[in-house]
Amino acid sequence: MIIRRNFEEQLGELQEDLLRLGRFVQEAHARALDALTRQDVALAKVVINDDDIADDLTFAIQAQAMQLLALQQPMARDLRSIASSLRIVIDLERIGDHACDIAKITRTFAGSSAVRVPNDLPRLSEMARKMVGDSLVAFVTRDPQAARQVARDDDAVDDLCDAIQEELMDTMREDATRVEKATRLLLVARSIERVADHATNIAEQVYYVETGEMRNLGREEHNHHLLSSLGVEEDKWSKQVHGEVDDTFVP
Repeated sequence: MIIRRNFEEQLGELQEDLLRLGRFVQEAHARALDALTRQDVALAKVVINDDDIADDLTFAIQAQAMQLLALQQPMARDLRSIASSLRIVIDLERIGDHACDIAKITRTFAGSSAVRVPNDLPRLSEMARKMVGDSLVAFVTRDPQAARQVARDDDAVDDLCDAIQEELMDTMREDATRVEKATRLLLVARSIERVADHATNIAEQVYYVETGEMRNLGREEHNHHLLSSLGVEEDKWSKQVHGEVDDTFVP
């Protein structure tokens, strides 16, 4: 009983550290976008320097998880939880890296004329950060349906990112003098979109821990959204794809 209680305490500490890292990288992203929109090079430098903190916490979490696997030999859900923690921590660390990348791009704008940031770029960042937060809430509440919703939200982020990229491409076509800055802003938009992808990865791990099923929620929810927009019944489409019906597929 004492051994089990100690294990649960250690597992709780591991999960608390994951949440702490998650909150840290969310805040890093918020500061990175703030630095970009205000062209605050000093704040961008803080974001870059603080990435070492995220890296150190990542290594500590990995060491904790490996120690639990080696010494406690967990089974069933506990094993899934620890194994998924090793996956989740990598996604969180990558999210921190993207914040650092945005800050580095901001630093390249130092000394140049004002940068015209697309109006929707901060909103894109807010949407991606919300997905990260929601995936962590799903992790804490052990809610597979909340995890599914995170994956569902990724399509909206992709759509807005595409619109921002098209706007920047139009800018480059219209004004050759803005090509360099617009190209860097394209990289920022892409970096933010990747944050949403990492949030979806986290959600998929939460779903796996709670259900025991490894599912590609991002693809499933994208297909669901696409079929719904076409007015196609998902069950009928699935049967057609797998050759379970002979009827001609008609949307």
